[in-house]
Amino acid sequence: MATSHRQSVEVDGRKLQLSNLDKVLYPSTGTTKRDVLDYLREIAPVMLPHCRDRAATRKRWPDGVGDNEAAQMFFQKDIGDGAPEWVKRRSIQHSDHVNQYPLVNDLATLTWLGQLAALEIHVPQWRFGPRGAQKNPDRLVLDLDPGEGVTLRECAEVARRARDILHDMGLNVVPVTSGSKGIHLYAALDESQTSDQVSQVARELARSLEADYPDEIISSMKRSARAGKVFIDWSQNSESKTTVAPYSLRGRSHPTVAAPRTWHELASPHLKQLDFRDVRGRVKRRGDPMADIAGDDDEPHRDQLTVYRSKRTQSKTPEPIPDAVALERREAPMFVIQRHDASTLHDDFRLEHEGVLVSWALPKGVPTDPKRNRLAIPTEDHPLEYGSFEGAIPSGEYGAGSVEIWDSGTINIEKWRDDEVIATLHGSAEGGLGSARRFALFRTTDDPKKPQWMIHLMDDKHTPHDDSGSRNARRRRSASTDSRPTTLRPMLATRGTPANIRDDSPETWAFEMKWDGMRALVQIDDDSIRLVSRSGRDITGTYPEFADASQEVAADTCVLDTELVALDDDGRPDFGRIQQRMNLTRPRDVERALQRVAVTAMVFDVLEVNGSSTTSLPYSDRRELLDEIIDQDAEGKLQHPAAFTGNLDAAIASSRERGGEGVMAKRRDSTYAPGSRSRDWIKLPNAEASEVIVIGWRPSDTDPRGFASLLLAVDVGGELRYAGRVGTGFTVRDRHSIRSELTRIERKTAPIADVPAADAREAHWVSARRVAEVTYREFTTDHRFRHPVWRGWRPDKRIADVNPPGS
Repeated sequence: MATSHRQSVEVDGRKLQLSNLDKVLYPSTGTTKRDVLDYLREIAPVMLPHCRDRAATRKRWPDGVGDNEAAQMFFQKDIGDGAPEWVKRRSIQHSDHVNQYPLVNDLATLTWLGQLAALEIHVPQWRFGPRGAQKNPDRLVLDLDPGEGVTLRECAEVARRARDILHDMGLNVVPVTSGSKGIHLYAALDESQTSDQVSQVARELARSLEADYPDEIISSMKRSARAGKVFIDWSQNSESKTTVAPYSLRGRSHPTVAAPRTWHELASPHLKQLDFRDVRGRVKRRGDPMADIAGDDDEPHRDQLTVYRSKRTQSKTPEPIPDAVALERREAPMFVIQRHDASTLHDDFRLEHEGVLVSWALPKGVPTDPKRNRLAIPTEDHPLEYGSFEGAIPSGEYGAGSVEIWDSGTINIEKWRDDEVIATLHGSAEGGLGSARRFALFRTTDDPKKPQWMIHLMDDKHTPHDDSGSRNARRRRSASTDSRPTTLRPMLATRGTPANIRDDSPETWAFEMKWDGMRALVQIDDDSIRLVSRSGRDITGTYPEFADASQEVAADTCVLDTELVALDDDGRPDFGRIQQRMNLTRPRDVERALQRVAVTAMVFDVLEVNGSSTTSLPYSDRRELLDEIIDQDAEGKLQHPAAFTGNLDAAIASSRERGGEGVMAKRRDSTYAPGSRSRDWIKLPNAEASEVIVIGWRPSDTDPRGFASLLLAVDVGGELRYAGRVGTGFTVRDRHSIRSELTRIERKTAPIADVPAADAREAHWVSARRVAEVTYREFTTDHRFRHPVWRGWRPDKRIADVNPPGS
């Protein structure tokens, strides 16, 4: 019977609490947690190189594997709340959330996982770089999985055939009996190809083998077709997929291991899966057959300056290119800020850490105002010798342009983490800083493909971080947060034509795509978020998917102008889809709609940041500010599409080619006028559309639950005028649901006086409360729509918001 006795141990200088060491995790063999931990301790020297810097997903069996191999197992991706602080971790942005994964880089972490009965450790084929960026894969893997009636020996035969092809490609291949049923094949790569490219190669290889041996091999994912064949699973090369780590235990009835093997072993007629005792003994005798593709992190030619050297040639640039990272450690590390006039003028901000200058490019220069953060773009580490470099980098070379030292000196490092650095810089008397200044650099996105950082000038009243662990809590809290206005209304555009634009100089206007959705202001205040419709109605509860969107913004508080859109399968806004989410208030209805239709906010302007209004800034400055607080390449709920870089004709052509709604032209020097309609913003729709008011319906001769047409009105000079009927653009379901909705607001008489007798005959009247939208070919001089087509209700707009067609 297992004991719950706890004991404290120290592993590589880390303290851990171990418990239930006599607990049986593999009942069929009596293997205990103590046995598992002993195995992990002995195998760590060969296992850790295959796990290092890879996001570890775990399968845990806290109560043991039991008679049923899946009993009590649960799958864990996120590191969880109880992880020791010293466990190294990295973040991955998934489609709708962020997970932090542990990195199994040391024996202490491996022991911690063993204590949790995380018997299986699964890792991807790529690693994280030193500052959290996802690198390209450094290995290719094929998973050979036997179908029904196929043995391990037949898998070995397929493995040899795949090896021959991979060898012809110049790749060294090592087999691993998976500890389950099949065999994994690993080949080292040089990180020059993306996961998608490697997956494509693996897929084509699998298909080629299937074509040559159709009776023995299959590459299709369809399980029903695998009987009698070996399935080559190439998909584990995907960026999002993982494979059980070499030397990991398996959660099966017997304590088998994913064991690297030799090709001589694979040819044995007695080939079998190995358990942990077999593996422990053979590693002592033979070492690791997979050592050659464990990664080259420890090779002397790869260090923090590898990327730096790869971009420069000593004979062509005066920059220092040392052979190795500096080993000396000074009491006071150095910093240098260099003004770099290259393709664009920017500052290079470099801090000494672990023998190199960790570097960021500052497009807007060093921040001078604690209330305004600036973008910091991570660049490759530079040698310490670069701290004294000034001069001209020749044309045609990387970073061509002039470099001059703006300030340099020593630093006191207060905090250095993978996502946050705080340091005080002590510059020279004649330098640009002027005095000792305290800066914080911090990551603002969990997208490891493109780490986004900001730099903040700190003072006693403004600090961007605390140690709570929440990114929002770590951001700088503004002293003027409570003064942020909450009654802002969006600025409105005026309908126009290309002729309104072409008479001006090309530099006058900027162009954006016009999004076909619902206007909303997004107000962020630390962890809280509020969505407000164009009419001023709070719609936060209707769109719960934005609850965590504050994490996507590098600011404590802000007000963003957005268009809420629902994208179709081709990534184009679909107004019919967004309509399914509008005007819902009941939690059950919201939840159902959320499952059917995803909504994204296209952010195109900013009205306030950290308590300071930005509405008086020119458009071009507000766009630059948006670039600083929202990553254009991020794929979260808040997306910040780039402005169109071409001219008006190109913008219109692009919008039409994409099936978009049109183009927005905005004066570059214009300020933001909340609640006003301005000719500084001109909307150029691809098709004419208008807001209308429904005032009645005419019955259908064929559908007693529906209607034949709806009667419309528009605002003309402040007075509602009849505008005709719309009878197309509806589905049968639309006709039934609209008829049901209008029944609730029926009235006996027409709400307006100018409805022609022919149209009024048999009409059922409703109160003029509901706003909708139609497209049309022409709006005549007598205020009638020609060929109107229904687009749908506009619950985000009030009667007072309705404008005359063409406005």
